[in-house]
Amino acid sequence: MTPVHLSLICTVRDEAESVGALLDSMLAQTRQPDEIVVNDCLSRDATPAIVRAYAAREPRIRLVAGGHNIPSGRNNAIRAARGAVIACTDAGLTLNRDWLAALVAPIEAGEADLTGGFYAPDPRTLFELALAWTNYRTLKEIDPGRFLPFGNCMAFRREVWMAVGGFPEWLSHSEDLYFDLEAERRGFRRAFAPAAVVRFRPRSSLRAFARQYYLYARGDGVGGLWPRRHAARYGAYAGLLALLAAAARWPAVRLPAVALIGLGVAGYTYGPYRRLWPHLAGRAPWERAAALALVPVIRLVGDLAKMTGYPVGLARRWRPPHAGTGAARP
Repeated sequence: MTPVHLSLICTVRDEAESVGALLDSMLAQTRQPDEIVVNDCLSRDATPAIVRAYAAREPRIRLVAGGHNIPSGRNNAIRAARGAVIACTDAGLTLNRDWLAALVAPIEAGEADLTGGFYAPDPRTLFELALAWTNYRTLKEIDPGRFLPFGNCMAFRREVWMAVGGFPEWLSHSEDLYFDLEAERRGFRRAFAPAAVVRFRPRSSLRAFARQYYLYARGDGVGGLWPRRHAARYGAYAGLLALLAAAARWPAVRLPAVALIGLGVAGYTYGPYRRLWPHLAGRAPWERAAALALVPVIRLVGDLAKMTGYPVGLARRWRPPHAGTGAARP
């Protein structure tokens, strides 16, 4: 294994409450980066002052400013970085102590050009617990060959970033997945690093969760990502509505229709219930009942948010880029 000059970067905006915890977890890594570049993207709070205070004590930390969204801020940080290998994360997360060592190991061993780690939920409330295990897979459910790294937990050789033209600044969400697929299209090797774990807090309300998934799906639409997956979702709900209409109109098909819907809901919620149930041990009966009742609600709200956001993204896909971004769609 040959160590290389390693830069750890992130872009932040109005993260005064969380940026300190992120920097602390960066500085506690067992494999230390050669530099930490934090890009401030139009913060209106004390975020830059907090980063400067850390930089005054730790010379490897540098604060730069630029960009108008996450991908442009990330690109600005990478341009300012000196490393041959770039590791990326985001504010609002904490990094396990071995995160960086595990993340860059396949690159330094010459086995990969792009790596992605794993993300583990850190819920604080009952709703967050239900959301976490409804929406996020366990490590055993990950297929390493198909796993696409997220921008908050990835590393890559600088030449990968240069070859794909950086993160797409015209894409405000799902830009990391677009980056992964472009790297794959150009023949770069990708690896999954399961021991590189970041911890995050799930959204704290249904409204915040719906907005998150709306924006993700809108980003998919703008980027032209996963059209078959989104089409399958529309098709499944169209079939559900058709069964409900048939059951309401023809009594003879009511029982079979209800049975089919029940089987569909059971199949759709089995995975979430299987993940959630062990985490309810020791909870009061009412808490267990509430958490279990939330699972189909979370599924439904997430799907409706995605089905609303995706066509908005498609409509935006062919609009001219926002003036002043300096970015164009391919």
